[in-house]
Amino acid sequence: MTAVEPLAKKKRKISKKNKSAWRKTDIQDVEQFLEDQRQEERIGTFTDKQDKDLFVLDATPQKTKPTLLSVKQKRKLNAKKPMRSYQALENTSKVQDPIAKRNKVRQKKNGRNIELEVCNPTKPRHRQANSDRALYYAKLEQRLEDKKTKKLAVEKDIWQEEDFRDKIPGLKDEKGWISRDLAVHVAGNVGMKVVKTHASMHHKTTKAKKFALPHPGMSYNPSLQDHQELLQQVVEREEGIIKKEQHLKRVTTSMFSKVTPEERDQLRVQEMSQGMEDEQDEQEEDANPGEDDKPYHTINAPVENKKKSKQARNNELKQKELKRQTELKRKLKQQTADLIRIKSIRAELDDEEDELNDLKKRRKQRAEKAKFNPKRLGRHKFEEPDLDVNMPEDLAGNLRNVKTESSLLKDRFLLMQRNNMLPTTKAVGRKKAKVKRFSRSSHKEPGVSYQDLRERRKAAAAVASANSDTIKI
Repeated sequence: MTAVEPLAKKKRKISKKNKSAWRKTDIQDVEQFLEDQRQEERIGTFTDKQDKDLFVLDATPQKTKPTLLSVKQKRKLNAKKPMRSYQALENTSKVQDPIAKRNKVRQKKNGRNIELEVCNPTKPRHRQANSDRALYYAKLEQRLEDKKTKKLAVEKDIWQEEDFRDKIPGLKDEKGWISRDLAVHVAGNVGMKVVKTHASMHHKTTKAKKFALPHPGMSYNPSLQDHQELLQQVVEREEGIIKKEQHLKRVTTSMFSKVTPEERDQLRVQEMSQGMEDEQDEQEEDANPGEDDKPYHTINAPVENKKKSKQARNNELKQKELKRQTELKRKLKQQTADLIRIKSIRAELDDEEDELNDLKKRRKQRAEKAKFNPKRLGRHKFEEPDLDVNMPEDLAGNLRNVKTESSLLKDRFLLMQRNNMLPTTKAVGRKKAKVKRFSRSSHKEPGVSYQDLRERRKAAAAVASANSDTIKI
């Protein structure tokens, strides 16, 4: 009997009329062939390699017997090997990297070196740990020492406004193609997230300085010239206040004449009785209507239809024409006069233009000056506080004996009001509550009022204080 060779598997013919039928085609053999070709291109074929590349002849005699590893040691070595699930990530290609200077990530070896511990068990594990711990503490002490000796370089101005776009190159351009919102979005994606604040936070309400240095004359040990300048400023300010008060007194109180109380009451009676006499007269006239008998007249008199004659109408038309001619002659005469005085008209126009320009300039200066003044954010208007000044006899020359004239907290509070950060406020005086006092019914004496008891207590307290004084003496 002859052996029967197995018949090749006959491929089924499938209709590929529609696109959905293409998936039924078996292309596994084609994919396997292409994969084999790619594998040969990467590592080469057996026919291309020589025997010395495929086989190694080991001719060295064994000096020592191979060490037999225990099951525990084998498990440790196997644990060190890469997992089979990660073998697909290994690079088996022999194609050279086109980028020669590529930054390769080198993983740090964390934990214990199991291979070294197993193959070279010369040093006990606890000694290795102790030496590592000692090295760690030595480095920690050195780091702490360096931190103590390191000097902080304060080169940043806390009042200077910073823009986050300056720290990221390419976000701030002169042409303004990149908006602020886009820059905030990009900064968040590159790890430098910016908290987007409201637009009112960046709106400047004043051009005044955020912090103004005090006058040198306010120092605890000022120079003579600085102290005299400060005193002069205080005197000028007080003179201005006195002048303003005198002006208000002159235009209000001094404008009215002084009268006695009797004259004042008489004038008040006259003012309050104005109009009462007229009402009385009208009432008397209504009571006696027969005294003045006048003829009755209607409010609307009868209209008489008088037509103008033809001659009157002609005269009226002639007067209108004459008036029109006179007005036309007057205008022509005015135009001739204006042509004669054209130079003076130009001068008047130039004067008006100069006045308008001066007015615009003054308004602009006033608006520029108002930028440095505090705004009115509440009911009260901000008023500059009095200057803190020490008189010459109060100057001590040292901080131990200096006489304080101001409060740092109050000064910062007023500065925030001046810079339109807080509304201006005024101290409100609290009204003292009225307490009702009465004596209890258990403490009352028959026939004695509360006032009598109060006077007795005052007299007893005075006697007690006098006795204490005599004892002290």
